[in-house]
Amino acid sequence: MIIHPYFKIDEKIQKAAELASEKLSGVFAKIDETTNFNQQKMLAAFSNAGVSESHFVASTGYGYGDRGRDALDRVFACALGAEDALVRYNFVSGTHALTVALFGVLRPGDMMLSVTGLPYDTLRGVIGLTGDGNGSLREFGIQYDQLDLKEDGTPDYEAMEQRISPAVKMVYIQRSRGYSLRPSLFVEDIAKIAEIAKRKAPDCIVMVDNCYGEFVQTIEPTQCGADLMAGSLIKNPGGGIAPTGGYIAGRKDLVESCSYRLTTPGTGKEVGCTLGNNRELFMGAFHAPHVTGEALKTAAFTAALFQSFGYDVTPKWDEPRADIIQAVMLRREESLIAFCQGVQKGAPVDSFVVPEPWDMPGYDCQVIMAAGAFTLGASIELSADAPLREPYAAWMQGGLNFHSGRLGAMLAAQSMLERGLLG
Repeated sequence: MIIHPYFKIDEKIQKAAELASEKLSGVFAKIDETTNFNQQKMLAAFSNAGVSESHFVASTGYGYGDRGRDALDRVFACALGAEDALVRYNFVSGTHALTVALFGVLRPGDMMLSVTGLPYDTLRGVIGLTGDGNGSLREFGIQYDQLDLKEDGTPDYEAMEQRISPAVKMVYIQRSRGYSLRPSLFVEDIAKIAEIAKRKAPDCIVMVDNCYGEFVQTIEPTQCGADLMAGSLIKNPGGGIAPTGGYIAGRKDLVESCSYRLTTPGTGKEVGCTLGNNRELFMGAFHAPHVTGEALKTAAFTAALFQSFGYDVTPKWDEPRADIIQAVMLRREESLIAFCQGVQKGAPVDSFVVPEPWDMPGYDCQVIMAAGAFTLGASIELSADAPLREPYAAWMQGGLNFHSGRLGAMLAAQSMLERGLLG
């Protein structure tokens, strides 16, 4: 048994953790295979882009001739299997990158059809489904419709066959589950949606919110029929090193349109200084496949540990994974709070902080968030959060390395045990 001299962890939890680790050897071997492939892919991307020390030099003002900025775009395009990419530190979030992409390619009168149900909370205001609509797609005359998922949480392909037509300009796909318990989508699922979309509406744009999904499999949505995708650099593709930023990747003409929205028509990707941020973005990208693998191991371990205590989890410890998120159904509000407070104790930053539920902007109920990260809000680092509503599930993600992630899951169990809430 591994001894934990620096943390008080009950013997019951230590034994359960050892048993969980023992049965995960095959799962971890598969994760390592994917990590190995993706790390080679990333190294090849760096080599093909000819990355050098000179690419880390800061630019100011307009940023004309910033070689590092352009090389970083090439690295991401290659690693993500896309024609082009737009990678910038001044994307403030994944939602911002998605917003730039949506406004970049949609025009008044266009129809956006979400085929994975209601999008993530923070995107609803962008579309105009919540809030006062100021600045939303709806205010600009862009129409929105959606197809709900089937009862089991999977895409309704039959409904897509009926609903998608040439009148649909964009078929929108959210890969990750968000604050829901539906399965996250594999690239194979996205490929099937894209095939239907292109057959029913050949000119439509298939766009993917790829947050939490990068480098989980050996291929990406842009290699399986998606025209455009976007995500955050403080999730998987930033490797826990990028301090901020986001990316858009896909068809070259669409990425150019997005760049016109980010800067100005006519200048697009040719402007935008980097202010010395390039080194961290390059380094984060290089580490991204490995860190994503560590997050996947943390998720699988958490599933195995809490399944052993009788909790429902999704995915289960031995199920294939399409993103880094692990949901644990804790059944009671106090159990959810205790879980998150335990995860916080396993953080390298702000471990002394006690998370409490609060009224977070953009959400319809109180939310509790455990996150002691080197980068504020970085969900590739170990974190757990959840809205305080049924089924009181904690959505856990990240872990810069498995060893600390494993300990964070055990401390979550310890926090629950100390309050008589475990099992």
